[in-house]
Amino acid sequence: MTTSDVISAVNTNARTPKNTLGKQDFLNLLVSQMRNQDPLDPMKGTEFAAQLAQFSSLEQLTNLNESMTASLDANAILAQSINNGLSATFIGKEVRANTVTFRYTGSGDVKLGYELPMDAGSVKVRIYDANGKLVKTIDGDTEKGINTLTWDGGLVKDEMAPAGTYTFSVEAKDTAGNVLTAPQYVFGTVSGVRFKSDGTVFVVDGMEISLGDILEIMGGG
Repeated sequence: MTTSDVISAVNTNARTPKNTLGKQDFLNLLVSQMRNQDPLDPMKGTEFAAQLAQFSSLEQLTNLNESMTASLDANAILAQSINNGLSATFIGKEVRANTVTFRYTGSGDVKLGYELPMDAGSVKVRIYDANGKLVKTIDGDTEKGINTLTWDGGLVKDEMAPAGTYTFSVEAKDTAGNVLTAPQYVFGTVSGVRFKSDGTVFVVDGMEISLGDILEIMGGG
């Protein structure tokens, strides 16, 4: 039996073209070889045994892959269920979140924070409205570690900021004027949990923050 005979036999059984061969295609190929072998030069037993061994290995690998995929899917569902169950216990807790966006309700204080790798010479905290306009600049603490500050919504000339979404940035410099890297955080209280198709989010002071951005649970409630 020639290679072209085998390919022709397999193509006869195939309904749609494939980029890869599965175990059924391999079996069809093996059966076609047996049906179309040359009676004067039949397939040798060793060749047939080798191909059976290859088919057996392919089937085992396919089954193993399917089992692993099913196991991973089950573990992901279980992990998501556990996260969803635990998330409800965070309601009423104060958290530290890895974000620079926060919501000001129009009253009360907003707690912001940043972390310094060393003592700084100066720290400027700038607050921007939803349009990116600078509305407030505050001098921050310069000690190494996590520092916090509160903003009561006050602007210049005793004006108060309207309710809305704001962002902030931190500019920290050492005593020589070199810029220091200062990760920024928002602190707030979890008032609710929402389960979305792309993951769990916490409602923190009216703003959604993903579970992955929550860095610390600090109690309360």
